[in-house]
Amino acid sequence: MIKKLDILIVKAFIGPFVATFFITLLVLVMQFFWLWIDDFVGKGLSTGIILEFTWYQTAALVPLALPLAVLLSSLMTFGNLGESFELVAIKSAGISLLRFMRPLFVVSLFLCFLAFLFANYVMPVAVLKSKTLLGDIYITKPAFELKEGVFYNKIEGFAIKVGKKENDSIIHDVIIYERGGPLQDNFIIAKSGLMRITANRRFLEMKLYDGWRYEEKGERYSTTSPDFIRMGFKEYIKQFDLSSLQFRKTSDSLYQNNQQMRNMNQLDYAIDSLKKELVKIKLRTSKEELSFFQFPAYLDSGWRRPDTFKIKGVKNFYDLIPDSLRNPVNQQAYNQTTSAKSVNDILVAEYESKKKDLRLHQIEWHRKIALSIACLVLFLIGAPIGSIIRKGGLGTPLIFAIIFFMVFYFLSNTGQKFAKEGAMSPFLGMWLSTFVLVPIGIFLTYKALKDSQLFNKEFYFRLRKNLRKMLVKA
Repeated sequence: MIKKLDILIVKAFIGPFVATFFITLLVLVMQFFWLWIDDFVGKGLSTGIILEFTWYQTAALVPLALPLAVLLSSLMTFGNLGESFELVAIKSAGISLLRFMRPLFVVSLFLCFLAFLFANYVMPVAVLKSKTLLGDIYITKPAFELKEGVFYNKIEGFAIKVGKKENDSIIHDVIIYERGGPLQDNFIIAKSGLMRITANRRFLEMKLYDGWRYEEKGERYSTTSPDFIRMGFKEYIKQFDLSSLQFRKTSDSLYQNNQQMRNMNQLDYAIDSLKKELVKIKLRTSKEELSFFQFPAYLDSGWRRPDTFKIKGVKNFYDLIPDSLRNPVNQQAYNQTTSAKSVNDILVAEYESKKKDLRLHQIEWHRKIALSIACLVLFLIGAPIGSIIRKGGLGTPLIFAIIFFMVFYFLSNTGQKFAKEGAMSPFLGMWLSTFVLVPIGIFLTYKALKDSQLFNKEFYFRLRKNLRKMLVKA
């Protein structure tokens, strides 16, 4: 039965949770753009494309923002209640901290369920859309990506080098190599020039001054020497077609087989298929490798007993072969073992590839559940810490929230990395942060029930003072 106390704590939690959720989401999105800002600037992208990508990227980051929002909001809620002595009043009325945490525990379970639904149904689509758009944006080359002293070869058929560039428009010591045919390479050398993009953004135009154009003309299979033409100029205009570098949308089907773009049912089906493929590769190994040799057909129950095949005067295998046949036999044995090794290497590479793919799918399967449960795990840390420190606002709670979220994020990434490399099982790698933080949450809850002064600086000041007195007496 819901009581007024439950409504009080839920109302106190909702406000900070909504605020911290959107703030956290904004910070995560800004962090992403900070890392990829160089790939967005100078691409000539429309506002609609940028907003569309931001929308998909925001949706993809929601499952990561929820646990941090729960941690920070639970810290703020219990810190505010402790700072205003409401927790003291509630405890003095005979209500335990666990009873006071119960409504928010139920809310955290509900958030775990929502996070799982989002991670399972919305996040795969959002990641698919954002990754497709990001790939399209990445291959869209900026118009002024020319760097001083470096050849730029992204424009098909040309290689451009500038010695010095001013204000992205004035260029000096220009060299332009132009592929004129299968055999000819034409090039232009100029002392200076001006560079601009045409109004329709279709062409890069260079107006060059004081230079030479060298051109070679001739047929590919001609017996005569090609003509070499040199032309000097005071002013020369050269245009480069940029249509191949403009933004184009790629079909979503290009990335749809990636494990991050699949829900739980699709991952289960893919994992089962990969396991069957691994079994097939193991069966193929013995079948395809032994096909190079003839002795497997003659194996019987007595082949393991060396004394069965002992022949008088024969000490080793070479005693059975005439001298004239030893080299052909050795060569044939070498060829058979080399072929078997080649087949084995191919099968091993295929097996390792499928095994890695299986690990990636299992990691993604566990990630959807572990990231959802993280809302409850971080609540079990945030609530007792808030009741212990008894500080509201964004100051002290923010510091503790950042510390524990960094621990959670570090353990999650470390476990994921170990799981990808095969040093840990996917289950242990993706649940590593949960296994570490749950005992910490239980310990903090126990300390909060006992009104511990674990995070009270005055407690440590008194402890240091007492230790100093003991050392002086000793």
